[in-house]
Amino acid sequence: MKASLSGNRLSDWEVNEGASYCNFTGVSCNNEGYVESMNFSGWSLDGNFPADVCSYLPELRVLDISRNNFRGNFLNGVVNCSVLEVFNMSSVYLNATFPDLSKTTSLRVLDLSYNRFRGDFSMSITNLTNLEVLYINENDGLNLWQLPTNISRLTKLRIMVLTTCKLYGRIPASIGNMTSLVDLELSGNFLSGQIPKELGLLKNLQQLELYYNQHLSGTIPEELGNLIELRDLDMSVNRLSGSIPTSICRLPKLQVLQLYNNSLTGEIPGVIANSTTLTTLSLYGNFLSGQVPQNLGQLSPMVILDLSENQLSGSLPTEVCRGGKLLYLLVLDNKLSGKLPDSYADCESLVRFRVSNNYLEGPIPEGLLGLPHVSIIDLADNNFTGHFPGSIGNARNLSELFMQNNKVSGSIPRKISRAINMVKIDLSNNLLSGSIPTEIGNLKKLNLLVLQGNKLSSSIPNSLSLLKSLNVLDLSSNCLTGNIPESLSELLPNFINLSNNNLSGPIPLSLIEGGLMESFSGNPGLCVTVHIRNFPICSSHAYNHKKQNSMWAIIISVIVITIAALLILKRCFSNQRAAMEHDETLSSLFCSYDMKSFHKTYFDLHDILEAMVDKNIVGHGGSGTVYRIELRSGDVVAIKKLWSRTTKDSTSEDQLIIKKCLNTEVETLGNIRHKNIIGQTDIKSHLGLHKA
Repeated sequence: MKASLSGNRLSDWEVNEGASYCNFTGVSCNNEGYVESMNFSGWSLDGNFPADVCSYLPELRVLDISRNNFRGNFLNGVVNCSVLEVFNMSSVYLNATFPDLSKTTSLRVLDLSYNRFRGDFSMSITNLTNLEVLYINENDGLNLWQLPTNISRLTKLRIMVLTTCKLYGRIPASIGNMTSLVDLELSGNFLSGQIPKELGLLKNLQQLELYYNQHLSGTIPEELGNLIELRDLDMSVNRLSGSIPTSICRLPKLQVLQLYNNSLTGEIPGVIANSTTLTTLSLYGNFLSGQVPQNLGQLSPMVILDLSENQLSGSLPTEVCRGGKLLYLLVLDNKLSGKLPDSYADCESLVRFRVSNNYLEGPIPEGLLGLPHVSIIDLADNNFTGHFPGSIGNARNLSELFMQNNKVSGSIPRKISRAINMVKIDLSNNLLSGSIPTEIGNLKKLNLLVLQGNKLSSSIPNSLSLLKSLNVLDLSSNCLTGNIPESLSELLPNFINLSNNNLSGPIPLSLIEGGLMESFSGNPGLCVTVHIRNFPICSSHAYNHKKQNSMWAIIISVIVITIAALLILKRCFSNQRAAMEHDETLSSLFCSYDMKSFHKTYFDLHDILEAMVDKNIVGHGGSGTVYRIELRSGDVVAIKKLWSRTTKDSTSEDQLIIKKCLNTEVETLGNIRHKNIIGQTDIKSHLGLHKA
């Protein structure tokens, strides 16, 4: 075994040092020194398990190799262990055919769950008359097979769990003879037909699960009310019809009753309110009618109550949370009416509260939204009135709040910013007024904000731009005014709707690039800066300040340049040449090139000098020749080459005038701050390019 398996738990198996194998971890021996138990459960071992383990360990009675990663054809060896009593290989995920178990007649416990058996199921299992525990759940690679009638031979069987293992057909009535059964689970299969009334003979049965077969039909047998030890009954997701038997609701030890997603009709038996043990009642997705038993939960510690998607009417039970353990209260999609009981505001254990799509009315109990553990509150599609509860400020764990389609009035409390775990808020189609609290920007996890169809006024707060996780923003059909904040462009949610308000000014271009112009319709004051159908072009007064500033900057730049040029010409041809001689010397003119950098650029000096050839000349100025040069980077620059020597027609005074004119020109351009004239580099810096 140690040679073929690998894993840290085998480290103390010192097989070469004469140590007693009876002291190895996971190994137990009987008084004669024979190995009788090997338990490797959860050791995460890898490798090929020995193919003929029982030929080496003839007294092996317990073999637990569950939750490992074994391979190989070892099952054919294990089934030869004639004295083996416990065999557990669950969660090994072995890919093999189902074994013939005829020789393992001593087996009391067999667990073959969570493997990848293929082919036919072996009916040899009916020969294991000593079997007490049988698990073959989660083996959906088998061919379809039926429970044989002679399964009742296993009279000692206490636990039979055959879930998701390709069972089909009817449940044999002979199972009623297996009176030792405590746990019978046949869920997740393809069973059909009626539930046999003979199951009512299983006097020791504590758990009966037949859910998710989808084809079990007919009524629930009244005889199941004889299962006085029953604690858990689940027959959900089938085609059961008729009413819920009153006899079942009287069972003295019943804790869990789940019958959801069937076609049950009639009322919920009132006697269920007398139960002192019931913790879970899940009946959603049926056609139940009548009232919810008013004392439900008064005597029992309810944890889950889900009556959704029925036709129940009347008022909600007031005592359902008395036990102090209620986690889920779900009654959505019914015809319930009346007020929410004030007692619900004290249900501090509550995690989910959903009563949407009913006819409930009156104010929302003040403390309900501030319950310490609640994560989802769904009050949508009712007739609730009154003000928005201020207790929202205590909602530390609330992540989803749905209150749409009611008549709730007043303003949205600023304390909503304290509900820091909020992900979804839908308050649409109410009577809310006032402003959108700027504090909503503190809800950093918010993914959905829907305030559509209210009477909210004032402007859209800039703080919404802080909601970096926002995917849905709907503020439509309110009375909002002012501009659409440019900062909303930073969010770009998947869905945005600002239609039917009193908004004005330009629509940020980034918000309309997706083409959803209907999101801004119904705002006569909105305009666009580019032509878009059904929207007016913004007038000059409607442009944003940035565009106004840019236009003014261009106009001012042109004026300044014009004035500067006139001043240069005036000064260049004035009679004050003597003063220029004191400012500049001839030597600096004749000894170097001066280059003024208007934009930040990078170049190689030799590239510049080599490119100063006739074909790149673009003009001649009063102070030199101008070249157009394309750099290696792709940038294009203009280079002015100053005259480096006097000509026979020029005088020293002429050269001084030209040099002064050039410096004046550079100084003037250096003071003009416009992107088309200069960059951000220091215009006054210069680099001497010495002649080669």
